[in-house]
Amino acid sequence: MKITMNTASQNKYFIYCRKSSEDAGRQVLSIDSQLGVMKEIALKEDVQIEHIFTESKSAKAPGREQFNEMVRRIEKGDASGILCWKLDRLARNPVDEGKIKWLLQKGIISSIKTPEREYHPTDNVLITSVEFGMANQYLRDLSTNVKRGLKTKLEQGWYPSFTPLGYLNTKVNVRGENRIVKDPDRFDLVRKVWDLMLTGKYSPTGVLDIANDDLGLRTRRKGNVSGFRMCKSNIYALLTNPFYYGWFEYPRNSGLWFKGKHNPMITKEEFDQVQFLLGKKGRKIQKHEFDFTGLIKCGNCGAAITAELHMKKQQNGNVHWYTYYRCTRRKDPTCKEKAVELKELNRQIDGILGSIAISSEFRDWALAYLRDYREEEANTQEMTLVARHKAVENIKKQIDNLLLSYISPDNADRTLISEADFRTMKMKLLQEKDQIEAELAKQSKEEKKWLTLSEKAFDTALYAQKLFAEGDAAQRRDIFASLGSNFTLKSQKLSITLDFPFQVIAKNKRKVELEIQEVLTSEKQVTMRQILQFARKCPLLCAGEDSNLHALAGTGTSSRAVYQFQHPRKNQ
Repeated sequence: MKITMNTASQNKYFIYCRKSSEDAGRQVLSIDSQLGVMKEIALKEDVQIEHIFTESKSAKAPGREQFNEMVRRIEKGDASGILCWKLDRLARNPVDEGKIKWLLQKGIISSIKTPEREYHPTDNVLITSVEFGMANQYLRDLSTNVKRGLKTKLEQGWYPSFTPLGYLNTKVNVRGENRIVKDPDRFDLVRKVWDLMLTGKYSPTGVLDIANDDLGLRTRRKGNVSGFRMCKSNIYALLTNPFYYGWFEYPRNSGLWFKGKHNPMITKEEFDQVQFLLGKKGRKIQKHEFDFTGLIKCGNCGAAITAELHMKKQQNGNVHWYTYYRCTRRKDPTCKEKAVELKELNRQIDGILGSIAISSEFRDWALAYLRDYREEEANTQEMTLVARHKAVENIKKQIDNLLLSYISPDNADRTLISEADFRTMKMKLLQEKDQIEAELAKQSKEEKKWLTLSEKAFDTALYAQKLFAEGDAAQRRDIFASLGSNFTLKSQKLSITLDFPFQVIAKNKRKVELEIQEVLTSEKQVTMRQILQFARKCPLLCAGEDSNLHALAGTGTSSRAVYQFQHPRKNQ
């Protein structure tokens, strides 16, 4: 391009103000402040301002739109001078630096004015080269320091970026000492989102609706902009982020994983379970909400069972709507399985609930017995806890030994253990340690909720039939889903694999109820401990694995506990 000087533009200047968007909090002066100083200089020097260029973008690489437009207009002859805060506002990279220096040396730019000095074409080129070089070197040093800081932060276990919803980056005065803490306003709400998904009763879109409307969960506030409602992409990003169980990948898609020091919101087991559920729940939102869609499969071809509304108009003009559940036929378009009307399906579910319904006496007696021998059960689990704690200590020693080998003088050239091998082996050991610690936490948690689970199983058996008949659609779905697994429809008959506690009840409840009545009516006034002692004489209550009341809690009782149930303690 041929460049010509326009003598008419000798006293015309462009003002250029820039701040870096990457470090907006550490700018020497904001754009408004820079602009104020530049206007004072223009007034003092009696120069004409042709145009003001401002932008918020880093100068570490070429490509600034406003800068390029200013250079184009200078080459065109619209102005011959530049007012700016410092030379580093114009360029911090060799490409843009070369443009400015070339135009200045050729006289196309007659003057660059800053608050500190003025640069002319006749000046020693070393002066401008040194100042531009210092700006470029600053960026290179900054890049090196940032990379070193990132590496240190990663090795310490801190995620070096903005945290996911539910966590906050702390703000401290000491640079590099920022940490990650729980967001007091959102941590518990996000945990509820995971809990909803873990029930297996909701699709991600269903969880999204509850998060927005019932929980009131919102994204984080940014500046003066308040948080927004969660969207579909937000919920999927949340439910697929390993950060929530304590690990993160940095950079993304690099294959480099680090164990975070932040407090995990969920366990690895819970995360894996949600990923499995997400693979099953990629369904579109239906126009109508139906009670049991997504739970039942066709017993003939294995496809999902869907629901649809049918309208029937009578001769007198009355219109009736009926809900039918039928096979989608996605696996076998020729599937001959017939549809089932909702009324008939509800009748069959009520029959299943009736098969596990128990009396309040049954429930009270069973829970009293389970509480009575809970202390013995706790003792049997102590040995497992000790073994797992020893395993954790052993892994910690392995990690220490690995580190000593890696930093030893014999491995100075990294021929024995490379950095990549060290990271891989350390990550495997940490993951193994995490797994054992998760099992310890799970065991402790299960011990605490032992009786809660028992009460839940018996309460379901006691109240489910009534709640199903009188509850709303959500309650009916919850009760239905809690019964077990492998829900299938074949030959218009519903089949369910009941959870083990309900299998025990369904098989033995009649005889057990009769025996309990015998116990309760054996004396006019009798204490619970006397009932327990007398119950030894009842064969169904005290013998047989199928009738073991502890199994009704579904907690995987040890063989010792089973033996104790079948052979009550002598001191009772």
